[in-house]
Amino acid sequence: MILPGRLTRLTILDLGLFEVRGGERLIGIPAYLLQTDRGANILFDTGFPPAYLTDPDRPAQDGLPRFGRLLDFTAAQTAQGALAALGLQPRDIDLTILSHGHIDHVGSLPLFTHAPILMTGHERADPQPSYFGSARPMDWPKARYHLIDTDTPVCDGLTLIPTPGHTPGHLSALLDLPHTGPVILAADAINRASEPEEDFADAQDPTAARTSADRLLALPGLLIYGHDPAQWPTLRKAPAFYD
Repeated sequence: MILPGRLTRLTILDLGLFEVRGGERLIGIPAYLLQTDRGANILFDTGFPPAYLTDPDRPAQDGLPRFGRLLDFTAAQTAQGALAALGLQPRDIDLTILSHGHIDHVGSLPLFTHAPILMTGHERADPQPSYFGSARPMDWPKARYHLIDTDTPVCDGLTLIPTPGHTPGHLSALLDLPHTGPVILAADAINRASEPEEDFADAQDPTAARTSADRLLALPGLLIYGHDPAQWPTLRKAPAFYD
């Protein structure tokens, strides 16, 4: 185990709404706050860069318009702002887990370098976060990286599993909450419910993505997709939580 104690709470953070490719679909941008009975705060993913609020030219510089546009992104929907609404600051995070290095997951990672960053060695081996397309505007921040490439228990009730395909080093999480029971945070291993039928067209390696998805789909529990337009409005979001 990396942390002592038992997982007791999952809080879904709303980090904005994004329009994909001129209205192809609207997707929510989640991050997840995981808390234990020993008072540990674990952040899974970090959303878009907060600079998108202050620098109107930054999204275009990063190549974002080729993918879509942010429709709803306020200070309260940055990782820092979402945590503040729960009475927390970045320094209160004890461990940050990164599913993968794309733009909407890695954007606020530099705010959490005081604590270890847990990710796969395959993803960290990329010289820079994969961000989006050919855009590589961000370096990996200097931090203590805890790199894994096999199923890894973080604490009682939280296990991380590599799910390559969407990116070579993608990571998902298996939760076991006291009342809710099992929850699967697929992240972009299964971006949306329709992705298996679409042959994982957005994945770097569709064959590996299907293998990873088949493993997740075979598990019992609440499966939370990475960005499913239909599921997103139905999920309980901060300040509500799953326990």
